[in-house]
Amino acid sequence: MRMLLIEDDPDDIELLQDVLSAQNISYEMDIANDGSAAVEYIKSHRALPDVIILDFNLPKIHGREVMLEIKSDPLFKDIPLIILTTSSAKEDMDYSYKNGANKYLIKPNTLDGLHEVVNEIRKAVIK
Repeated sequence: MRMLLIEDDPDDIELLQDVLSAQNISYEMDIANDGSAAVEYIKSHRALPDVIILDFNLPKIHGREVMLEIKSDPLFKDIPLIILTTSSAKEDMDYSYKNGANKYLIKPNTLDGLHEVVNEIRKAVIK
């Protein structure tokens, strides 16, 4: 599985990688650490991922704007998009689904919660 992770928190990146490895999931991960790096990745049309995981709270360009870039690019628009963020605001959830997110997940604060996130990633790719 090839994924694009758009996340600025190194601890969150490492935790996700650890859980993927613990579940014996074979993956390649490209990481964009801020919104502008994510937009550059999309515009450069590097290798297309099987799934995109996007945090909303990003430096430089907010995740909402990155989401619009993803969904407006013909090569990226149909790739499953999972929003993984700390925001539990209904307006963020509504915005995500209105603009093409496949799943909106609130960042878990437990290891079990992170395992559930990985299961959702797997489901998005298997579809």
